[in-house]
Amino acid sequence: MAEVTGRFDILVTMYSKSLDQMHKMVSEKIGRIEGIQSSESFIEMKSRAKAMPYMPSKDSD
Repeated sequence: MAEVTGRFDILVTMYSKSLDQMHKMVSEKIGRIEGIQSSESFIEMKSRAKAMPYMPSKDSD
C-alpha cells in the first residue's frame, strides 16, 4: 500500500491468478470495507526490470 498524490487516497498492489479472482477480491472484499466509496483497477500488462535514468543503479553507492 502507498500514499499517493492526485485523485486517489491510496494505491494497493494485489496479485491474482485470473481476472475472475481479481474481480471477486475487489467486489467481495475491498468493496465491502466500511468507508470505501469507490475503487478503480489498473491491470499491469507488462513490467520492466530496466532501471530508470533518474534512479541510481544498485552497483553505485
